[in-house]
Amino acid sequence: MSKADVKADTSNPSAGLFSGNAIEYPNLSFDITHRDPNSHARVGQINTPHGIVQTPNFIVVGTKATVKNLSPLQLKEAGAQFALSNTYHLMIQPGSALVQKMGGLHKFMGWDGPMLTDSGGFQIFSLGAGSVAPGQVKTGEIKGTGRVGSKSLIRIDEQEGAIFKSYRDGSIYKLNPERSMQVQRELGADFIVQMDECTPIEADYEYTARSMGMSHRWGDRSLKAFEQTHDGTQGVYGVVQGGVYRDLREESAAYTKDRPFFGTAIGGCLGGTKVHFYEIVSWLPKLIHPDRPVHLLGIGKIEDFFECVRFGIDTFDCVTPTREARHGRAFMKGVKGGGINLTNAKYRDDPEPLDPSLGLYSSATYSKAYLHHLLKADEMLVTQIISQHNVAVICQLMKEIREAIKTGTLDQLQKEWLPT
Repeated sequence: MSKADVKADTSNPSAGLFSGNAIEYPNLSFDITHRDPNSHARVGQINTPHGIVQTPNFIVVGTKATVKNLSPLQLKEAGAQFALSNTYHLMIQPGSALVQKMGGLHKFMGWDGPMLTDSGGFQIFSLGAGSVAPGQVKTGEIKGTGRVGSKSLIRIDEQEGAIFKSYRDGSIYKLNPERSMQVQRELGADFIVQMDECTPIEADYEYTARSMGMSHRWGDRSLKAFEQTHDGTQGVYGVVQGGVYRDLREESAAYTKDRPFFGTAIGGCLGGTKVHFYEIVSWLPKLIHPDRPVHLLGIGKIEDFFECVRFGIDTFDCVTPTREARHGRAFMKGVKGGGINLTNAKYRDDPEPLDPSLGLYSSATYSKAYLHHLLKADEMLVTQIISQHNVAVICQLMKEIREAIKTGTLDQLQKEWLPT
């Protein structure tokens, strides 16, 4: 079947669920303070009840209400301004009602800065990979799930949502737009995300089009549910889906632009190569709402930041800083590949610290030889030291990117960070 023969089903079987009225966000705002005349890069700030986020910026990922190996104080020391937690995992353990009872995510985890929670959809569909769409997810997919064919997803029903098994005890859960909004309301993050379906790279055009249409209808239901309990403390992001297909991405971008979301998130499959990934993101800057913050879901490599801020991306999130730390990889400015592997033998007797210029105790105090020893001895302290260092490096990078956009020196900065 050709693309010309397939149209996304944008009809809404639940007509009237979304009122269509504008939604006000009285305690939240996004101000763009500088635009790069040679690209779509911009500098701005997101204002929230829990503080200001300077953009472009990186959101540290605290999946289960904690960033692995790091306390909120250590995150602040590293320069982090924004944190993300995961709706799917927190719904299962300890439960959003308990988090609400404990005063919400901020109080529960001791983080007083801005927060975002995702819809939970990505984890449900990724953990069910192989049952959602034809074929299975390739390991080379940008933003690949890393979990192929576990099939915890039982089924997707448009009205009921996703029916899935808990990874903890096998009990049955249901997540639909209304439930996702309720859970995220109870968690209490400053920003929440509409319910959507994430399709893998091997989903064909017909499936992707149908899925995108359902995500749009789920978006309307998410907005309606959000309206019913909206008290001015949260803002909701719409998600651009459409997989690797340009016309679907354009249609989905138009959908988010026409709805009263606070911000725009770019999700779903972003191709199987860097070239394809950047091409997909490049389709969107002129199509999405120009005055809303734009978040790129699940992306966190240094080279990706440079490329994607040029396409108007304001925030990123990824587990990369702490995940790489657990494997002994420390991020570095001016090093080919963006970092070093401290498990390598050449660091066994290296007396130099990681980077004293960061102004961080962990980066200035411990020698590479000591960190190499801790890695070889399988000591937990080393993942804390490198994790904080990696977060600090990314925060410093974002600070320098903001300044480079203002001064028109982004190309030069990229060469400084990533020498060829």
